[in-house]
Amino acid sequence: MCESCGCSNIKIDIKGKKKVKLPNGYHVHEDGTMHSHHDGDKHSHHHHNDGHHHSHDHGDDHDHHHHEEKSHRRVIELERKVLEKNDIAAEENRMYFEKHGIVTVNIISSPGSGKTMLLEKTLDRLKGKIQCAVITGDIQTDNDARRLKGRGAKVHQIETGSSCHLNAEQVGRVLHDVIDKKTKILFIENVGNLVCPAAFDLGETFKIALLSVPEGEDKPVKYPVIFSTAKLVIITKTDLMKHLDCDIKKMRKYIREINPGVFIFELSAKTGEGMDAWIDYLTKLTE
Repeated sequence: MCESCGCSNIKIDIKGKKKVKLPNGYHVHEDGTMHSHHDGDKHSHHHHNDGHHHSHDHGDDHDHHHHEEKSHRRVIELERKVLEKNDIAAEENRMYFEKHGIVTVNIISSPGSGKTMLLEKTLDRLKGKIQCAVITGDIQTDNDARRLKGRGAKVHQIETGSSCHLNAEQVGRVLHDVIDKKTKILFIENVGNLVCPAAFDLGETFKIALLSVPEGEDKPVKYPVIFSTAKLVIITKTDLMKHLDCDIKKMRKYIREINPGVFIFELSAKTGEGMDAWIDYLTKLTE
């Protein structure tokens, strides 16, 4: 479970409405962390001195009503402390980007779908033409940041620790480390995860969802939130088509079912096939 958002208990429908449910016995502290008291409706005591064991029934009806009220309060508290706090920070980031004329792209995908390689090849092609910056997030290690450095862009790695996504406050804290007066595009490589990153606004101009050929055609209908909110979907690793039983037309069909108006690119960062259209798209964003 993600300690910063309680993601195992957050459900988000396609319309973007957040539904939060916590297990009985949990509550949220002022700092947004969760804590549990597993008292339950009935508990027992064992007295070691007399060997006597007895149970107390605390009243199921009363406790049931009490837990419902507490559960309702937990929903409000968690949303206010975690989600609304993030939205405030995201809006501050968005105003910063707009003020400085920076297009910010939040790249979201499953682990291993090709985010870092796509950024490597993208930075190589834009080097000397469009000034870029990169913030990359991982639970641990700076491996991705090291791969991206030396390609004409300032790069900052955020290690999230126990968190399965970046949040707006984390991004805001490092903007001055990667942004300069010439920066036109900021790429945010989110933690590899299709669920929680889709729920947390970072202040980006738009989200991009990556879907690699090996992941299968029906990934969009299994994880509809990110594919419904992304402005652009990039189908990656198309060079593997000849080795896999993947129907690219069916994949596009599923994407369109979730998001009819989304832009779809097909490319292989490894071979370069399809990269020209992607680079042209980015170039036009800065004109």
